[in-house]
Amino acid sequence: MNIKIKKVGIISIVLMNFLCCNNFTSAQEDRRRFNPLEDQIADFLPSLSELLDSAVINDPYVDFRQYATEINKKNLISTKRNWSRTLGVQADFRYGTFDNYSINDAAGSNPSVLYATRTEFKFGYAAYINFPLYELYNRHNLIELNKIEIEQARSMVKVQQNQRRETLIRQYNDLILAHELFKIKAKYLETSRINLQMVEKEFVNGVISVTEFARLSEIASRTEADYVSAKSNMLTAFMLLEETVGMKFNISKDIR
Repeated sequence: MNIKIKKVGIISIVLMNFLCCNNFTSAQEDRRRFNPLEDQIADFLPSLSELLDSAVINDPYVDFRQYATEINKKNLISTKRNWSRTLGVQADFRYGTFDNYSINDAAGSNPSVLYATRTEFKFGYAAYINFPLYELYNRHNLIELNKIEIEQARSMVKVQQNQRRETLIRQYNDLILAHELFKIKAKYLETSRINLQMVEKEFVNGVISVTEFARLSEIASRTEADYVSAKSNMLTAFMLLEETVGMKFNISKDIR
């Protein structure tokens, strides 16, 4: 039986300095080589505080809660100005033919009624105030209600920010854990491949049986599958972290 063994290579990942995609500076040319079997990935990541700030800024739900706060502030202003609806000025313009009557009651003469018909403009205006007692009585409660809604909206902003930070912390630690597991699986894979080469030689030379060779080959296959799974988990954790913080770390994802 002839089994083709993959050539064992050095597993490497080339990482650039972690910079936000919008910050193009001369430091972007400074590259650091990362050895995934020896280095800690946390040393190549931005600080946790920077990631937390970026995650909060990049969270659309935080923006949504902040907009709700602004809406409640505007509602409070409107409530305070509602009293102005009770004041007003009314004007009246008319044009047409009007019958005009007047009484002449000059002293020493009998009153007489004067009648005339004229086509003319007429204009009138008046100021008014209409203040329902309910609105006057309930105005203070409405203002206090709007203030409470503002504080409630601000609290929701803080809640959303805390939730975003908790998510980021979990993803950050998930990435570190996934990288550590990847290092373990990668080292075990190299050992397994070397052992399989030795087992193949022993099988060809008749030292071990077919059953034993099949069993050891199955173990090597599971080791290969574990490595692929660990690699996928690490890349997934890495990409989720990028998505959460809203920046690209310019990391090569080619793992051989």
